Amino acid sequence: MTDNLIAIIGAGAIGGLTAAMLQQAGHDVVVVAREKSARQVTEHGLDVTTDEFGTWHAPLVATTEVPHGARVIVAVKAEGVADAAALLDGTEPTEVLSLLNGLDHLDVLRSALPGVRVVGATIAGETLRTGAGGFGPALVRHRGALLRAVVPDDAAGLGVVAALRDTPIEVVTGGTDTEVLWKKLRFLAPLALLTSAWATGIGDALTRDPRLTSGLLAEIAATATAEGVPTTGEDLQGILGGFPAPMRSSLQADIEAGHEGELDAIGGAVRRRAASHGLPTPHLDDVIARIATRTRPPR
Repeated sequence: MTDNLIAIIGAGAIGGLTAAMLQQAGHDVVVVAREKSARQVTEHGLDVTTDEFGTWHAPLVATTEVPHGARVIVAVKAEGVADAAALLDGTEPTEVLSLLNGLDHLDVLRSALPGVRVVGATIAGETLRTGAGGFGPALVRHRGALLRAVVPDDAAGLGVVAALRDTPIEVVTGGTDTEVLWKKLRFLAPLALLTSAWATGIGDALTRDPRLTSGLLAEIAATATAEGVPTTGEDLQGILGGFPAPMRSSLQADIEAGHEGELDAIGGAVRRRAASHGLPTPHLDDVIARIATRTRPPR
């Protein structure tokens, strides 16, 4: 391990793909994960298959602790943020870049790391991981050509951002932390909520109940605008309509498995920010309630 070690917290789809690409680009990388996942990664590495960037085996190393003084990328799901913050406590990371959905995670990480530069960024791309917990290498599958990380303007010079630019990941800047997070959340929220509510691809989900869709998009757009990212429902309709019709969301996969996943981190975060601005969200409330009933066991 070198002084430029990059520790990636999270061995899932995004964490695994990012680690494999950084390693392929020549960077010293370690994955930080729970004991079972860390052992599988260390013993078997990770297989990566992409449509645009090749297929390879990544002989990654994993651990259960964050090395002291590392540059850190946090790539867990929202429910893992508290654990990630606990792992970072006392490790004095050089810098921390989060690649999480939602909004609330930054407060959690920054509270755990006073005096440390913690940057909120986003990453977009259809990426899945299979084979976790089994024998042999897990597989990360990236579909399509989209693989883009957006970082705040004032984070462009960070070492970990420079390292990401060495990989096939497209790295762009996009304003402040809040603007970066909202530019993704404004379309991720309706994508995740509609596909999860209707258990179908986004093309079908958009047209299942046009009145509900229109109301939901208007509420999310109004909240994004109040948060400093001017948006209209028509803007969101255009963004979502440009996605491949069969596109699904990771929240949808979690809901279909009976888990809440990032329902609160995505839908709940929008609802809380809307309430803070005095904006009513009846359509958002309706969709969240519909989805929540699918995660509750029958009586």
